[in-house]
Amino acid sequence: MKILSVADIRNADQFTIEHEPIKSIDLMERAAGKCVDWMRSNLELNEQRIIVFAGIGNNGGDGLVIARKLAEEGIRVLVCILRFSDKASADFRTNFDRLKKLDLEIVEVSDGNFDLAITSEDIIVDAVFGSGLNKEVKGWLKSVFEVINEAPCLTISIDIPSGLFADDNRDNSLESVIKADVTLTFQNPKLAFVLESSGGFCGDWSVLDIGLNEEYISGLQGNFHAIDASFVEPILTEREKFAHKGSYGHALIVAGSKGKMGASVLATRACLRSGIGLLTTLSPSCGYEIVQQSVPEAMVIVSKGKDFIRDLPLDMSPFNVVGIGPGLGQDSSALALLKELFNIVRSPMVIDADALNVMSVFPNLLGLVPAGSVLTPHPGEFRRLAGSWKDDLEKLEKQRDFSSKHKVIVVLKGAHTSISEPGGQVYFNTTGNPGMATAGSGDALLGIITGLLGRGYNSLEAAQLGVYLHGLAGDFAAGLLGEESLIAGDIISHLPDAFQLIYEQ
Repeated sequence: MKILSVADIRNADQFTIEHEPIKSIDLMERAAGKCVDWMRSNLELNEQRIIVFAGIGNNGGDGLVIARKLAEEGIRVLVCILRFSDKASADFRTNFDRLKKLDLEIVEVSDGNFDLAITSEDIIVDAVFGSGLNKEVKGWLKSVFEVINEAPCLTISIDIPSGLFADDNRDNSLESVIKADVTLTFQNPKLAFVLESSGGFCGDWSVLDIGLNEEYISGLQGNFHAIDASFVEPILTEREKFAHKGSYGHALIVAGSKGKMGASVLATRACLRSGIGLLTTLSPSCGYEIVQQSVPEAMVIVSKGKDFIRDLPLDMSPFNVVGIGPGLGQDSSALALLKELFNIVRSPMVIDADALNVMSVFPNLLGLVPAGSVLTPHPGEFRRLAGSWKDDLEKLEKQRDFSSKHKVIVVLKGAHTSISEPGGQVYFNTTGNPGMATAGSGDALLGIITGLLGRGYNSLEAAQLGVYLHGLAGDFAAGLLGEESLIAGDIISHLPDAFQLIYEQ
C-alpha cells in the first residue's frame, strides 16, 4: 500500500471526482459513511454520547456527516463547531444546513470561551483539520485541543489527528496536536503515521477504502509504502507437494559467544520456524551442547575458539545463505571472521548486532559486504554506521542514502520498522507492538530473514515478509500473554500462527 503525500491525496480526490464521476459532496458522504461503519463494527454506540468537534473545512464536513448519520440511527450526538474563520468550505455549509434539520445539540465556538463537561463514557470524534493543514495551531484553538487531550474518554480522529502535518512536521512544534486513540484515515496512510516523532499522536490507525480511483493511485510515483496483509500475501509461496528438505535451502547461522549463547539459540529456532530446509549453526566450543540440546533440529559446527567464534567451516559450499551477528562479540576475532566471510561468500547474507558494531568501528568492511545483503540495525547501531541525525526525515534520508551507496537492504528496527533498498524505495511495517522491545527480539528477526532468504525469496522479499511475520507473531503473543511479559521466545513460538493467518487470508 502506498503512503501518499498531501499533493497526491488531493490529486487522487480530484481525479476520482472528475472520472468516476462523483460530486465532492457525495464523496464526503461516502467517506463519512465508512467511518460510521467502522464505529458501528468496533464500538458499543447505544449508550455513549458522541461529541463531534468539527472545523469549517472539508474535514469538518466529514464530521458533520458522521454526526448526522449517527443521529439518524438514534445515537446521542453533540456537535461542537470550531469557527476559527468565517470562510467555511462549500461542502461544510451544505452539510451544516442538513444537520440543522435534525433534533440534536449544536454548540458553536469562536473564541476561548469553551466549557464542556466530558466524561469517560463519551466518545470524541476529532474532525477539525484534515491532511492539508500546514500551519501550527495556536490561540484559543490550542486551548480547545488541550481540553480534548485531557478528556478521560476515547478520541477518534478522522483522516489525521488535527494539528498534525501529513508530510513534514519539522516546522510544527507538535504542542497543539490532538492525541488520538484511533485514527480513521482515508484510502492510504500518511507518512506522519509511521515516524517516531509524529506517529504517537495517531494511536491505532485504520485505512478506510473510500473508493478513490485505484488505477490513478497505482500510477503515482511515490517512495514510501506500508506493508500490510495485502502487501505480503502475493509474496508468500506455498510449499510444493514433492519438495524435500533440500528444496528449501541450507542456512548457516554464525552467532554466540560465552555468556551470549542465548542469542544463537533464538536465531537458530527462528530460522527453523521460518521454513528453512536445513540449518547449521556455527558455535564456539563452549556453546556446542547448549545449541545441540536446545535446538535438536539444527546441526552444529564447532569453531576452534572456546569462548568466541574464530573461524569459518572449511567448506562453505553447502550453505546458500549466512546469517551473522547475534552474540558474536566485538573482539579482534570478530573482525577477522567478518573479513574472511566477506572474502569467501559473495551472495547476499543477513548481518545484525555485533557484526554491525564491528563494521561501524572498521567502516572499510562495508565495501566488502555482498550486494543485496540485509542489514538489520536498531537505531543505535544505525547511528554508529551512518552518523547522527536531527529528525526523523533526516534519518530516513540517511537510510535511503546508505542503501543506495552500499547496495544493501537496511531493516531499521522500530515501532514501524522501515526497510530501504538501493533504488530509494522505503517500506514501513504495520505489525508489532511495544512488548516486542525485549532482549532477543532482534536475534529472532535475523533468524527469520535468514531462513526466508535461504528458502529462495530475494533479499527485499525476505526482509519485507520477515519483518511482517515477526511483528504479526509478536501480536499473537501479546494477544495471549500481554505486552509486559512478552519475551523473544514467545515471538518464535507464534510464527506458525502468523504464517497460517496469511495463508488463510
